[in-house]
Amino acid sequence: MHGLLASILLIGACSSSQTDSVQVIDEPTQKPGNALPGKVLIVYVSRTNNTKALAEIIHKHVGGTLVALDLSTPYPANYQATVQQVAHENETGFLPPLKTRIDSLQRYDVVFVGFPTWGMQLPPPMKSFLHQYDLRGKTVVPFNSNGGYGVGSTFQTVKELCPNSTVLEGYTMRGGSERDGQLLVIQGDKAKEAETAVVKWLRTINVLK
Repeated sequence: MHGLLASILLIGACSSSQTDSVQVIDEPTQKPGNALPGKVLIVYVSRTNNTKALAEIIHKHVGGTLVALDLSTPYPANYQATVQQVAHENETGFLPPLKTRIDSLQRYDVVFVGFPTWGMQLPPPMKSFLHQYDLRGKTVVPFNSNGGYGVGSTFQTVKELCPNSTVLEGYTMRGGSERDGQLLVIQGDKAKEAETAVVKWLRTINVLK
């Protein structure tokens, strides 16, 4: 029953802007003066653009470099086909290769990692990122959007994959539910509500003064 539920609830909130070119991240942008000291990287996985919306709110307030994780082979556009593929990747431990490449990761002190809850787990592309890049000694800040069933094991998995990092308290809010035909939800008044909540969270974890 739990496995069936996990499969049905695969994609709660997001959409990756997948492009044909390898994304090379070079120069971080300037951050606002009241943000946490150190250079910031904001990496996210998104399918219906809700996690992207949260990433953009964070970027607005802390600055830094904002980048979507793209796969070498994108997931199918069909929802059920993606559900089945991700369930298989989770079962086998397969880490899908990333098209996105981040150069000179050592320049960043703070790394935000954003993702939806897929099958009550961390999406495989984010697992790929955390396995591929060494975040030792960095401050890692998770954030999440979901279809109403919460973070599942996502935040715990981030901690497990970043044993030598300082992992701060994460942020989560309900986004869309592709299964139910709800795509981008964090827009308009909902985006304003999200921004207020995100700023409060950033201050609580001392990322904003």
